[in-house]
Amino acid sequence: MNHSLSVERLLPILLWIAGGTVVVFLIAPIIAIVPLSFNVEPFFTYPMPGLSLRWYEEFFSSEVWQLALKNSIIVAVCTTLVSTSLGTLAAIGLSRPECPFRATLTAILISPMIVPVIVSAVGIYYAFAAVGLLNSLTGLVLAHTAIGAPFVVITVTATLASFDHNLMRAASSLGATPLEAVLRIMLPIIAPGVVSGALFAFVTSFDEVVIALFIAGSEERTLPRQMWSGVRETLSPTIAAVATLLILFSTLFLATIQWLHRRAERQKLMH
Repeated sequence: MNHSLSVERLLPILLWIAGGTVVVFLIAPIIAIVPLSFNVEPFFTYPMPGLSLRWYEEFFSSEVWQLALKNSIIVAVCTTLVSTSLGTLAAIGLSRPECPFRATLTAILISPMIVPVIVSAVGIYYAFAAVGLLNSLTGLVLAHTAIGAPFVVITVTATLASFDHNLMRAASSLGATPLEAVLRIMLPIIAPGVVSGALFAFVTSFDEVVIALFIAGSEERTLPRQMWSGVRETLSPTIAAVATLLILFSTLFLATIQWLHRRAERQKLMH
């Protein structure tokens, strides 16, 4: 009996140790870049001779980096709006019991998540070249929408799995139009899934580099593409500063997703 109790007490400790080791192994390369963004010397070396904020100042004062940041924000925001609208409508349609070929349509809609990005980039390049959408932010928004909308479809579809469609029938029996029922009944309930999908679409667009290399020109450079060019041409600690800011942004993003997930779980318990 005592041996059994000791094993039960030891097992959670071992699991915590194993989990902590895996976490450290995964995040150590990411954390290692953060101190280098404060290096006073323009080298990626340890130990550092001193600390400085000069690389952050260079990022915020450089016209090239600020143009890349501006383009990334514009493209990501527009992509999020279009992806969220199209993805939510698609998920609502797929959630209806009478939807024909649901499995086939779902597979087609989420296929951009499965197809290698380089394959999608080449296909988008030739398609956009034929209609004159290369070297434009519009083309980049449309391309990123194609890879961002599947995330919205998946998250909203998962939220709709627990949605009670009898609420829509009740709203219809009380005189509400289908649009009013969706806007006033369905959307408030599935809002956490919609927002989660929108965040995924935003981050997917903001961090994407392969398609941007094919579609964007010199004036449409996004932040990831500028970082790629910086690594190839002039390796500067400014890249480490940008990477550190992106790490902070990603951490905030994950915290928001976790909060939305907990809120959705609370809503399920309430209903």
